[in-house]
Amino acid sequence: MSDQTSRFVGNIPENYDRVLGPVLFADYAEHTARLVAGYAPSRVLETGAGTGIVTRRLRDLLPATTRLVATDLNPPMLDVARKKFRPDESIEFQQADAMALPFADASFDAVVCQFSAQFFPDKEKSYREAYRVLAPGGRYVFSVWDGSYNRMRHGWIADEVAAQFFPTDPPQFYRVAGSYNKIDPIKDSLSVTGFIDLRIAVLAREKQVADIGAFARAMVYGNPLIDMIRARGGVDPDQVVDALGEAFAREFGNPGRLPQRAILFEATRS
Repeated sequence: MSDQTSRFVGNIPENYDRVLGPVLFADYAEHTARLVAGYAPSRVLETGAGTGIVTRRLRDLLPATTRLVATDLNPPMLDVARKKFRPDESIEFQQADAMALPFADASFDAVVCQFSAQFFPDKEKSYREAYRVLAPGGRYVFSVWDGSYNRMRHGWIADEVAAQFFPTDPPQFYRVAGSYNKIDPIKDSLSVTGFIDLRIAVLAREKQVADIGAFARAMVYGNPLIDMIRARGGVDPDQVVDALGEAFAREFGNPGRLPQRAILFEATRS
């Protein structure tokens, strides 16, 4: 996965975790972790674990005897995740590509992936890998953003603001982040892979954002958009932050109310 949209490196993980985590990811992580814990799995793999937002809740909710393995393509993300766990907590961290998992067949009872599938260049291959490492009857749980304008306005606005600074070569990060949300094609891909008992939930939230300016800064510095801006050159990233903060304040207020919606998929390995 060499695409620039999947490179969460440098200072990105800290900015991502500190501001974007509580606003965009924590509530969905709670829901996902509780769902997975309800299966009572003895072996759990998380792909695209990032800074451990879901991982932390999984470890809190699963018995201490449950094997929990957290993987991500980007080691700097896992470095932040490690800091959330005590030395005596049982958890394994490993760099891994979700399209080429370094685990034996039937190694896990559940595979979890929150908001990472949209960045996988070959999504069908990632489904086959999840299927392969699951034991028969194991569950695959993953989520994607509903990228429609009314449900992911913050992403669309960020994309539009960035494009104003680079009209001939607009950064693509938020287009990718919200681009993978068509339920029927995803269902078809899972079925072709061999998954059964597909269940789909649409989860809408409205999140309070106390400091819309800080959120705007994290939306630039907390993901690969910052590297895309720097690579193009000629624009101070803080100019983008300021313009984005103004756009967010007009749209959501300050403090603001941020609408968002996710699509959660559950599938069982036959």
